[in-house]
Amino acid sequence: MKLLLLLAVLAAPAHAVPDTIAERTKACMACHGKAGDDVYFPRIAGKPGSYLYQQLINFRDGRRSYPAMNYLVAHLSDDYLREMADYFASLEPRLPAVAPAAPASVMEQGRKLVFDGDKSRKLPACVACHGQRLTGMLPAIPGLLGLPPAYLKAQIGAWRSGTRKATAPDCMLHVSQQLTPQEIGAVASWLAHQPVPADKAPSPAQASACRSAQP
Repeated sequence: MKLLLLLAVLAAPAHAVPDTIAERTKACMACHGKAGDDVYFPRIAGKPGSYLYQQLINFRDGRRSYPAMNYLVAHLSDDYLREMADYFASLEPRLPAVAPAAPASVMEQGRKLVFDGDKSRKLPACVACHGQRLTGMLPAIPGLLGLPPAYLKAQIGAWRSGTRKATAPDCMLHVSQQLTPQEIGAVASWLAHQPVPADKAPSPAQASACRSAQP
Protein backbone atom coordinates (compact mmCIF):
# COMPACT_ATOMS: atom_id res chain seq x y z
CA MET A 1 0.00 0.00 0.00
CA LYS A 2 2.79 2.41 0.96
CA LEU A 3 4.56 1.60 -2.29
CA LEU A 4 1.42 2.44 -4.28
CA LEU A 5 1.07 5.76 -2.47
CA LEU A 6 4.70 6.59 -3.16
CA LEU A 7 4.30 5.75 -6.84
CA ALA A 8 1.17 7.90 -7.01
CA VAL A 9 3.04 10.86 -5.52
CA LEU A 10 5.96 10.45 -7.92
CA ALA A 11 3.60 10.20 -10.87
CA ALA A 12 1.70 13.36 -9.95
CA PRO A 13 2.49 16.38 -12.14
CA ALA A 14 4.92 18.85 -10.62
CA HIS A 15 3.40 22.08 -9.33
CA ALA A 16 4.12 24.81 -11.85
CA VAL A 17 5.82 27.87 -10.38
CA PRO A 18 4.83 31.06 -12.23
CA ASP A 19 7.76 32.81 -13.88
CA THR A 20 7.04 36.29 -12.53
CA ILE A 21 9.25 38.96 -11.00
CA ALA A 22 7.30 38.53 -7.74
CA GLU A 23 8.22 34.84 -7.65
CA ARG A 24 11.84 35.43 -8.68
CA THR A 25 12.44 38.05 -5.99
CA LYS A 26 11.11 35.96 -3.10
CA ALA A 27 14.71 35.35 -2.02
CA CYS A 28 15.00 39.09 -1.31
CA MET A 29 12.30 38.73 1.36
CA ALA A 30 14.58 36.63 3.55
CA CYS A 31 16.32 39.86 4.60
CA HIS A 32 14.01 42.67 3.53
CA GLY A 33 10.76 41.18 4.78
CA LYS A 34 7.46 40.27 3.15
CA ALA A 35 6.67 43.84 2.18
CA GLY A 36 10.25 44.74 1.40
CA ASP A 37 11.06 45.89 4.93
CA ASP A 38 12.74 44.56 8.07
CA VAL A 39 13.90 45.67 11.51
CA TYR A 40 17.53 46.28 10.47
CA PHE A 41 17.71 45.72 6.74
CA PRO A 42 16.38 48.73 4.86
CA ARG A 43 12.88 49.18 3.58
CA ILE A 44 12.95 48.80 -0.17
CA ALA A 45 9.20 48.62 -0.83
CA GLY A 46 7.79 51.88 -2.15
CA LYS A 47 11.12 53.64 -2.66
CA PRO A 48 11.69 55.40 -6.00
CA GLY A 49 12.50 52.85 -8.68
CA SER A 50 15.43 54.90 -10.00
CA TYR A 51 16.96 55.00 -6.52
CA LEU A 52 16.64 51.24 -6.05
CA TYR A 53 18.10 50.67 -9.51
CA GLN A 54 21.09 52.90 -8.72
CA GLN A 55 21.76 50.99 -5.50
CA LEU A 56 21.61 47.61 -7.24
CA ILE A 57 24.06 48.91 -9.83
CA ASN A 58 26.30 50.24 -7.05
CA PHE A 59 26.32 46.84 -5.32
CA ARG A 60 27.07 45.06 -8.58
CA ASP A 61 29.83 47.46 -9.61
CA GLY A 62 31.48 47.69 -6.18
CA ARG A 63 30.62 51.27 -5.19
CA ARG A 64 28.58 49.90 -2.30
CA SER A 65 29.85 47.03 -0.20
CA TYR A 66 27.81 44.34 1.53
CA PRO A 67 29.07 40.81 0.68
CA ALA A 68 25.67 39.14 0.41
CA MET A 69 24.32 41.81 -1.92
CA ASN A 70 27.52 42.02 -3.95
CA TYR A 71 27.35 38.26 -4.54
CA LEU A 72 23.63 38.16 -5.36
CA VAL A 73 23.72 40.82 -8.08
CA ALA A 74 27.23 40.24 -9.45
CA HIS A 75 26.06 38.66 -12.70
CA LEU A 76 22.69 40.37 -13.23
CA SER A 77 22.10 42.61 -16.24
CA ASP A 78 21.05 46.24 -16.16
CA ASP A 79 17.63 45.32 -17.55
CA TYR A 80 17.01 42.68 -14.89
CA LEU A 81 18.10 45.01 -12.09
CA ARG A 82 15.73 47.65 -13.46
CA GLU A 83 12.88 45.12 -13.46
CA MET A 84 13.62 44.24 -9.82
CA ALA A 85 13.80 47.88 -8.80
CA ASP A 86 10.52 48.78 -10.49
CA TYR A 87 8.79 45.81 -8.84
CA PHE A 88 9.83 46.78 -5.32
CA ALA A 89 9.00 50.42 -6.02
CA SER A 90 5.44 49.33 -6.80
CA LEU A 91 4.91 47.63 -3.43
CA GLU A 92 3.12 49.22 -0.50
CA PRO A 93 5.53 49.23 2.45
CA ARG A 94 4.66 48.00 5.92
CA LEU A 95 6.16 50.65 8.17
CA PRO A 96 7.64 49.95 11.61
CA ALA A 97 6.65 51.72 14.80
CA VAL A 98 8.64 54.88 15.49
CA ALA A 99 11.80 54.40 17.54
CA PRO A 100 11.90 55.65 21.16
CA ALA A 101 13.00 59.25 21.61
CA ALA A 102 16.57 60.07 22.59
CA PRO A 103 17.22 62.76 25.24
CA ALA A 104 15.67 66.12 24.36
CA SER A 105 19.02 67.81 23.64
CA VAL A 106 19.95 65.06 21.18
CA MET A 107 16.58 65.24 19.44
CA GLU A 108 16.83 69.01 19.07
CA GLN A 109 20.34 68.76 17.62
CA GLY A 110 19.09 66.22 15.11
CA ARG A 111 16.04 68.30 14.20
CA LYS A 112 18.16 71.40 13.52
CA LEU A 113 20.53 69.52 11.24
CA VAL A 114 17.62 67.93 9.37
CA PHE A 115 15.83 71.23 8.70
CA ASP A 116 18.60 73.85 8.82
CA GLY A 117 21.93 72.11 8.19
CA ASP A 118 24.94 74.22 9.16
CA LYS A 119 25.82 77.10 6.82
CA SER A 120 29.15 77.70 8.56
CA ARG A 121 30.29 74.29 7.32
CA LYS A 122 28.43 74.46 4.00
CA LEU A 123 26.37 71.54 5.28
CA PRO A 124 22.96 71.37 3.57
CA ALA A 125 19.82 70.45 5.48
CA CYS A 126 18.44 66.95 4.88
CA VAL A 127 15.21 68.47 3.57
CA ALA A 128 17.12 70.29 0.82
CA CYS A 129 17.53 66.99 -1.01
CA HIS A 130 15.05 64.59 0.56
CA GLY A 131 12.05 66.93 0.47
CA GLN A 132 10.30 68.99 3.14
CA ARG A 133 8.27 65.93 4.17
CA LEU A 134 11.42 63.73 4.08
CA THR A 135 9.63 61.22 1.87
CA GLY A 136 12.22 61.55 -0.89
CA MET A 137 12.31 63.31 -4.22
CA LEU A 138 11.84 62.01 -7.73
CA PRO A 139 13.47 60.55 -9.65
CA ALA A 140 16.10 58.98 -7.41
CA ILE A 141 16.32 60.45 -3.89
CA PRO A 142 14.86 58.18 -1.18
CA GLY A 143 12.77 59.04 1.85
CA LEU A 144 14.41 59.04 5.27
CA LEU A 145 11.42 58.11 7.43
CA GLY A 146 10.36 54.64 8.51
CA LEU A 147 13.97 53.45 8.81
CA PRO A 148 15.62 52.04 11.96
CA PRO A 149 18.18 54.31 13.67
CA ALA A 150 20.85 51.58 13.49
CA TYR A 151 20.49 51.39 9.72
CA LEU A 152 20.64 55.17 9.29
CA LYS A 153 23.75 55.44 11.45
CA ALA A 154 25.41 52.54 9.65
CA GLN A 155 24.84 54.05 6.19
CA ILE A 156 25.99 57.57 7.07
CA GLY A 157 28.98 56.00 8.80
CA ALA A 158 29.73 53.90 5.71
CA TRP A 159 29.83 57.03 3.57
CA ARG A 160 31.99 58.79 6.14
CA SER A 161 34.52 55.95 6.16
CA GLY A 162 34.48 55.55 2.37
CA THR A 163 32.98 52.05 2.27
CA ARG A 164 29.85 53.35 0.54
CA LYS A 165 30.11 55.47 -2.60
CA ALA A 166 27.89 56.87 -5.32
CA THR A 167 28.46 58.12 -8.82
CA ALA A 168 29.74 61.70 -9.03
CA PRO A 169 28.80 64.15 -7.70
CA ASP A 170 28.70 62.12 -4.47
CA CYS A 171 26.95 64.67 -2.25
CA MET A 172 26.57 62.28 0.67
CA LEU A 173 30.34 61.87 0.85
CA HIS A 174 30.65 65.61 1.51
CA VAL A 175 27.73 65.64 3.95
CA SER A 176 28.88 62.64 5.97
CA GLN A 177 32.44 63.93 6.33
CA GLN A 178 31.15 67.17 7.82
CA LEU A 179 29.20 65.34 10.54
CA THR A 180 30.64 64.19 13.84
CA PRO A 181 29.69 60.75 15.20
CA GLN A 182 27.50 62.51 17.79
CA GLU A 183 25.69 64.46 15.06
CA ILE A 184 25.15 61.30 13.02
CA GLY A 185 23.55 59.69 16.07
CA ALA A 186 21.36 62.74 16.67
CA VAL A 187 20.12 62.89 13.07
CA ALA A 188 19.41 59.15 13.02
CA SER A 189 17.56 59.30 16.35
CA TRP A 190 15.39 62.22 15.27
CA LEU A 191 14.53 60.72 11.88
CA ALA A 192 13.69 57.30 13.32
CA HIS A 193 11.33 58.86 15.87
CA GLN A 194 9.20 60.65 13.25
CA PRO A 195 5.94 59.10 12.03
CA VAL A 196 5.64 58.44 8.32
CA PRO A 197 2.94 60.63 6.71
CA ALA A 198 -0.11 58.97 5.20
CA ASP A 199 1.05 60.15 1.78
CA LYS A 200 4.43 58.44 1.51
CA ALA A 201 4.99 59.39 -2.12
CA PRO A 202 8.24 61.19 -2.94
CA SER A 203 8.07 64.86 -3.85
CA PRO A 204 8.18 65.95 -7.51
CA ALA A 205 11.61 66.55 -9.00
CA GLN A 206 13.08 69.99 -8.40
CA ALA A 207 16.45 71.67 -7.96
CA SER A 208 18.08 70.58 -4.71
CA ALA A 209 21.31 71.13 -2.83
CA CYS A 210 22.35 67.52 -3.50
CA ARG A 211 20.64 66.13 -6.56
CA SER A 212 22.43 62.82 -6.31
CA ALA A 213 22.28 62.30 -2.55
CA GLN A 214 21.66 58.60 -1.96
CA PRO A 215 21.20 57.44 1.68
